[in-house]
This record gives sequence, structure tokens and C-alpha cells, in this order.
Amino acid sequence: MNEKFTDHADTSYRMAEQKAAQYFASLYAQVMDKTYVPTLTEDFQLWKRNHIHHHSWLFIFSRGKKKPDSRDYYRYIEWLNYTGKLDDYLDRSVSYMYMRDLGKALDSPDTQTRIQRLVVDIKNHLIHTTRANGGDQPEYISLAGVYRWAQKKGVENATIWVINKLKNVSSHIPKEMNAEQAQRKLIKIIIGVVLHAMEEMDDEILPAERALRLDQAIRLGYSYGLTYPFIDDLLDSGVLDDQEKEQYSRMIRTALLTGSVPDLGEWAGNNMDSIHYVHSELREAFEYIKRHQRPETQKTFFEQSYVFFHSQDMDRVKDLSNANYTNEDLYLPIILKSSSSRLIVRSVISAPEDVGFDNRTFYYGIYNQLADDFADMFDDMRDGAVTPYTYYLKYRDHRSDLINPFELYWAVISHLIHNVYNSNAKTREVILDRAINGLKRCKKRIGIEKYNEIMEVFASGNPEFNRLIQHMVRKADDVDFFDKLLRDQMVTVLKNDRKEKEDFFDTVKTVRHQINNLLQIPKHKGISPMKEPLIDAANYSLEGDGKRLRPIMSWIMGVNEYGLQASAIEPLLISLEYMHTASLIFDDLPSQDNASTRRGRPTLHQVQNSATAELTGLFLIQKAIQEQSSLDQFDPKTVLALIQYSSKRAADMCIGQTMDLHSKGKALTLEQLNMICFYKTGIAFEASLVMPAILAQVRETEIATLKKFAYHAGIAFQIKDDLLDMEGDLLLLGKPTNKDVENNTSTFVTILGQEGASKEMWEHYCLAMEALKELPRNISFLKHLLNYIVNRDR
Repeated sequence: MNEKFTDHADTSYRMAEQKAAQYFASLYAQVMDKTYVPTLTEDFQLWKRNHIHHHSWLFIFSRGKKKPDSRDYYRYIEWLNYTGKLDDYLDRSVSYMYMRDLGKALDSPDTQTRIQRLVVDIKNHLIHTTRANGGDQPEYISLAGVYRWAQKKGVENATIWVINKLKNVSSHIPKEMNAEQAQRKLIKIIIGVVLHAMEEMDDEILPAERALRLDQAIRLGYSYGLTYPFIDDLLDSGVLDDQEKEQYSRMIRTALLTGSVPDLGEWAGNNMDSIHYVHSELREAFEYIKRHQRPETQKTFFEQSYVFFHSQDMDRVKDLSNANYTNEDLYLPIILKSSSSRLIVRSVISAPEDVGFDNRTFYYGIYNQLADDFADMFDDMRDGAVTPYTYYLKYRDHRSDLINPFELYWAVISHLIHNVYNSNAKTREVILDRAINGLKRCKKRIGIEKYNEIMEVFASGNPEFNRLIQHMVRKADDVDFFDKLLRDQMVTVLKNDRKEKEDFFDTVKTVRHQINNLLQIPKHKGISPMKEPLIDAANYSLEGDGKRLRPIMSWIMGVNEYGLQASAIEPLLISLEYMHTASLIFDDLPSQDNASTRRGRPTLHQVQNSATAELTGLFLIQKAIQEQSSLDQFDPKTVLALIQYSSKRAADMCIGQTMDLHSKGKALTLEQLNMICFYKTGIAFEASLVMPAILAQVRETEIATLKKFAYHAGIAFQIKDDLLDMEGDLLLLGKPTNKDVENNTSTFVTILGQEGASKEMWEHYCLAMEALKELPRNISFLKHLLNYIVNRDR
């Protein structure tokens, strides 16, 4: 098998290169003869009827809602629906997706039926979520929205798997790379593979088979998409030095030629830790794709993969200081890499051969690549990257033979409309929509002055045609695309999430440090030596490496959300940690969980004895009540209400621990376990949110919503604890694993199994996230707290 891959690699590349050369030659002839100009001029004259409107003054003053910025996602969708533009907006967007991502021809009645069905589904979903969510981020970008989709499709396991994979990828993207763009491209590929898989299934496929294929598509999409951040982007970045790039490229080439990923071996550079993770993840992905290839598609997969990588590699090694590249040097690798990247998708999912798809995709790729290179021109020039645009900008005055990439772009468009898609009117509409949209976005992004300078360079050879184009850019309406909206939203959300996540952990770290400085119980001068042992025992338990999650939650809610003075609520924070630590001391006793380690150290009863541990727990509870009663900067009735609430919840926690003890060795139902979990864990979460709300005297409806959030967050937290008890790391957890099995304790894992427990955790995650939407304020901290709860490793 290995010899077969090696023998075919060079031959397959040469054949693809010959086809690319023939395509380029035809495009070159159109540019030289300018035959595309009259053809597209006529196309634009037809096209502009739907896009350049001459409105009366009466219309201008009576048109109602003003068009909002597309960055205001929900208002923009509402405006499209209000003005009656949403149907056409979705129609051109979905049609473009079917052409670009699925390689379909728009003149097919079957394709049109599928497009219209999808448009209706998306419209109904958008209208529903717009009304329900108000100003929040788009539902499909949130983890809760993704998991709800997975439940409908029956692919929860694959979705949980890919969420965990994406989290790990995100944490391993080097700082020198654009993390948001890398993640966006990976997610885009996953979605693209899933769409291909869905398109290959007809309505007669049974739900179980449909779910199985979607499950595989999600995993295959991730496995293929991983090549973008960890091959393409990594090699394009400055992370690796030249020697490392050579070693890494050689390893990838070997895998494609032999069908087997070689061992990493000794690594010459300074990025061993990063490369070790990347190598391991790519090897797993490679093996997964290979296992799911049918024998008849495996050869095609490896051939296309080699063409893709080799053309990328040829493009990557170009040096902008080299003035001698021919037009073929510049364009053939682009034609090959842009087409093969999408041709691979069908072989990844082992789809049957489709000659029409292969031809359309081959010719279409360079259109997309030239549009992307135009948009990235200034970044590429800054980075010294060789693209048709950067090379033309640098050498146009010295190399009269260089083809103008902007002119070639329009020649490609003409060729696609009339030679590939047979002058289909719908295709003309969609492709010209997209072209004008790209120029409008560029003009908005870089500014009118810089845009005009660029047009002077690239469009000066066809002044009349350029005037027509620029008129369309200025005047044309209704050329926006849904996928561009999604792209912008995704990048914004990923950037905001990263910033909010950094702020979250910075805040947690700062507040945790402040709380740690408050917790030690002092031994005042003149204290009786007989009192010291109990204080020492309490301080021993408080000194451990605790997360301090509960007082941190109260500090952030009290100070950041309700505007309370940090110094004023210090007694509340201390009381919460005293009560939590007391509950842990009781949990660890031999008569209960019989734990030997807590917070990375021996438990108190191991260091002292059970009697001392019990008394220390009681002592800390009394100290907590003492702290709460010293909240002297608040209304006494409010403080009394807080102490009453706290006492009731402390009693409820005792009931929960009793339930837990009486349940040992018994097979519990999920309902019973949820109840125990809420009393043991959820109540502490609830108290941490509700007590500062009581001090801030917020409305009861908000407190009820906080309780609802805490209920589901607490259960999600406990399920994660149960999962970590089975699969976690002792050194990271700071406590022994597999204690639940040893103690014959019913847990979410023992009742539901590992996969079932993970699903239940994500269900409560979704319910908690949905509860947040009911709050009258956007509390990003709680969103990131919930993400921390389900993603933590301790």
C-alpha cells in the first residue's frame, strides 16, 4: 500500500498541474483579449435592475426603520424581516453556499428545492430566536445552542467530543497565530463536512442511520479541519524556525506518501511541547480519516491530500524579494490548493464520485482564493507573503509580463457564469452579488481614500469597466450575505469570549488572593493556650489550596454587578468559605466519605483525629454566623433576612449529606440523585449568588432566576466532579480518585454511565445558560463560570 501511494503521488500532482495550466491559459487569454469586459458589462446591466433603485422623496421619508449595522445581529435580522428582504437575503446566501461548499449547479430543480427548504428552515429559526433572545449573541454560536442542535439530531456524543477537542485546540494555539481566525476556519470546515454529509442523505434514511452519519461527519470534519490551524496556519506563521518548518513539512509529506504518520523522534527546535501535542492530535485525526475511508476512495483521498499539501508548500516557500516568478508560478499552485481543499471533503466522507461536482469545484476554487487574497492584501504585504496581489503591487512597474490579478478575478467570474454554469441567471445574480459585496466590505474596512488608491493600481487598465464596477459598489443594495454575517459574528464572539475569559480568570485570581488574606482566624495577644488547638485546626483546613469559588462568586456579584462596597461584604465572603470548609471537614470524616486527602493535603482527621475534626467544623459554622452578624454597613433587617436565609440553607445542606449517607449502597433514581446533589452542592451555589442579592435588595423575580441558574449549575458541577472522580488526575484534583466506587456511592456516572453523565451535565449546562437569559442584566461572569464548571480539570 505504501509503495502505491508513493508511486501515484507525483503522477497525480503532474496531472492536476496540467489541468490547472490549461485552465490558467484560457483565463490568461481572456485577460489579454479583454473578452470578459463586454460579457460582464452586459451581465451587470441585467443585474443592476434588482440592485440599483431610484426612490422618490416620499419613499425616503416614509420607509420606516433605518437599516441597522449588521454587527447588531438581532436588530439586523429583524430589519430584514420587517422590510421584506429576509427571503431574498437567505436565498442568495444559501444558493452561494450550495455553489461554494457543496459544488452544486443552481440550474438543477432538485438543488433549488433543497435550497428553498433550507431557506424556510433558517428563516423560521431566525425569527424564533430573534424574538426569544433579544440582544444576546446568536444562539448557534453558543455552546448551549450547539448542544440543543445536537440533541435534535441525536449526535450528543460527537458534539461533546468535538467541544472538548476545540477547547484543547484553543489552548494550544501559539500566541503568534491569530487564534480567532484559526478556530473560525476549523469550525467552518466541520460545518462544511456536516453539510456535505447531510446533502448526501435523502429523506428515506432512518433516524438512527442519519445520526450515525452525522456523528461520523462531525468527527471527520474536525479531523480534516485540524490541518488548517496545525499545518497551514502553523507553517505560515513565525512560530517555527526554518529548520523546524523543514522537519515538520517532511513529516507531513511522509504521512501522505506512505499512508502512515511517522514518529516525532527528536525535535531540533524550541517548540517541542507544542509540536508534541500537534503531532499527537494530527496522528489521531489522520488515523480516524483513514479508518473511515472505503477501499475505493482511499487512493483518491491520498492523491488529493498530496496535491493540496504540495501546492500549499510550493506557494508557502515563495519569497517576495524574488523578482523572477512567472505567472504560472504564481497562479498554478493557487488553482490547485483552492480546488483540492474542497475536493478532499467528498473523499473524506467517502461520497460517491460526482464528475459535475469535481469540475465545478476545480474551476471555482481560484475565484474564492482571489477574493480572499484581495481582502487580506495589506496583511499579506505587511507579513511579506507572496500572493498575486502583493507580487503585482511590488513588481508591476518592472514586470510588464505580470498579469493583473484583479483583471484575472473578473475573467474568472465571467468564465464561471458562462462556461461552467452555462449562463444561468441565478448563478449570475449570486456571483455578482458576492463580488460587489466583497468590494463594499473592503471599502468600508480600509476607508475610501485607500480603496481608491488600490483601484487606481488594479483597475486602471479598464477605466470604463471600472467606472461601472465602482458605480455598483456605491449604489447597489441587497448584496449582503448570511455567511459573512456569521463569520463576523463568530470572530467577534471568539474575540470577546477570549477577552472575557481572560478577565474572568484575572478577576478570580485577584479576588481569590484577597479572600485568602481574610480567612485566617487570628490568635489575639493573651489568648488562652487551651483555645489555640481548635484555631490551629481551623486554620489548617482553611490554608489548603481551595478554589474559593463560592466567596469569589459573591464578591463579583456583590461588587461588580450590584455595586456594593468590597470592604462592606468581607464578612459575607469569610462566612461562605468558613461554612464550605466546615462541610468539607464533615464530608471527609471516616463516618462519612472517609477521605484521606483534601485540597492537596492530608485531611484534618488524618492530621488530628475525628473528634477534633468534628469540633473544628462546628467551630467554623459558629464563626460564619458571627461574621454574618457583623455586616454592620447594611440595614439590620436586611442582615437578619440574610442570616435567616443562610441558616435555613445550612440546615438544608445537612439534610443533603444525610440523604447521601442513607443512599450508600443503594441504587438511586436520577430524580433522587438530583435532589441529593442540589442539597449538597446546588444550595451552596445558590447561597453565593442570593446572599449578595439580598444585601443589594434586588427584586424577588431576579432572586428566583438566580436560584434557577444555581440549581442547574450546581448539578452540572457535581456531575463534573463525578466524571473527574472516575477519570481525573490526583495531582490536579488534590484529592483521591475513584472514591465513589470504593464507598459504593451512587453517582451520575454509576447511574448513567460516562457518556450518559456527560449528556446530563450538558443538559444542565443548557438549562443554566437559558436561565441567564431571564436576568435583567447581562452577567458575563456567570456564563464564564458555567464554562469553567464543565471544562475544569480539578
